[in-house]
Amino acid sequence: MELALQIVLIISSVLLVLLILLHRGRGGGLSSLFGGGVQSSLSGSSVVEKNLDRLTLFVGAIWVIAIIGTGLLVRVGA
Repeated sequence: MELALQIVLIISSVLLVLLILLHRGRGGGLSSLFGGGVQSSLSGSSVVEKNLDRLTLFVGAIWVIAIIGTGLLVRVGA
């Protein structure tokens, strides 16, 4: 069980970093490299940003659950 939580933690950590880097910051961020600058003039870009926010929050919640689960398993095992 601990190994599975550690694998989930690693995968969710990498995904969380990538999703955060895709967000548009004040300077455009990495999302502008993948055509975000072109899509910003379109009306549908707000839907993309909202979906990216939702996905980031979902992955962040999985990350928090994996951290808490790993911490509980380490505490019980010690």
